[in-house]
Amino acid sequence: MWEPHGLFRDEKGATAIEYGLIIAMVVLAMFGALSQLAGVTTGMWNNVSSEVIDHT
Repeated sequence: MWEPHGLFRDEKGATAIEYGLIIAMVVLAMFGALSQLAGVTTGMWNNVSSEVIDHT
């Protein structure tokens, strides 16, 4: 039969949740950085396109 006396001392689940939260924060930071990079890259290519059109 299962006994709950060690339930509050078991830290395996807490560690897994902490790692999950850390990974989630890293992924959110990556999405933010990639969206910023996408905006900068789009602006750069639009500028290149305008320059090519102006010089043809």
